[in-house]
Amino acid sequence: MAVVGLTGGIATGKSTVSSLLKSRQIPVIDADVLAREAVQPGTKGLTQIVAHFGSEVLLPDGTLDRRKLGAIVFNSEVKRKKLNSIIHPAVSRAILWNVFWCWLRGEKLCVVDVPLLIEGGLWKWMGKVVVVYCSADIQLQRLMTRDNSSREDASARLNSQLPIAQKVGYADIVLDNSGSLQDLEQQVRLCIVKLERTTGWSWRLSWLFPPFALVSVLWTLGWRYVKRSRRRSRRSLEGI
Repeated sequence: MAVVGLTGGIATGKSTVSSLLKSRQIPVIDADVLAREAVQPGTKGLTQIVAHFGSEVLLPDGTLDRRKLGAIVFNSEVKRKKLNSIIHPAVSRAILWNVFWCWLRGEKLCVVDVPLLIEGGLWKWMGKVVVVYCSADIQLQRLMTRDNSSREDASARLNSQLPIAQKVGYADIVLDNSGSLQDLEQQVRLCIVKLERTTGWSWRLSWLFPPFALVSVLWTLGWRYVKRSRRRSRRSLEGI
């Protein structure tokens, strides 16, 4: 089974791509959904957040006030790192279990939708990485329109994340969402064809013969490590 990481930037259209994949019966593991489940009342995650950030981040019904917590961590890298250290391990475990269940069902591929796939380092564990891209100018305009925000506020949100142009450098497949929805749908269709062709017949063997699945995973991760090393070497030479 091919495990595909899907990411993008704010307002680049990642959620649209995720919906298009689901409409084509591709299983999508949504890290945002898992992150919300990880901080439900009674969970270890919520207890740790309250212990560190205080009870003021709770709503009257005991659920997490995401808006207030977001405002607290927005301008503080230290606080963002602390929050991520609480949520990311729980989300990573949930992703692993969901991938395992996809494999048990005999899926040919599954997509892991993670906004911070690159920043959190999860991209290293993906067989393929798909990045949804649009130019920085289009991204800014879409964000301003979507959230009815000023240019200054929208720019501040974009600047708090890794630039989309840098994320493209990690991609095996780039979906350019600078055009129409029809253009994006065509790219998604071709992307699925390419991913399924890459998977080939080995996914059936991996499902029927688990030791082969383990060898396949180790081979894929090892090859990606070699590719990353070569890429870093080329960048170093270009910088000389």
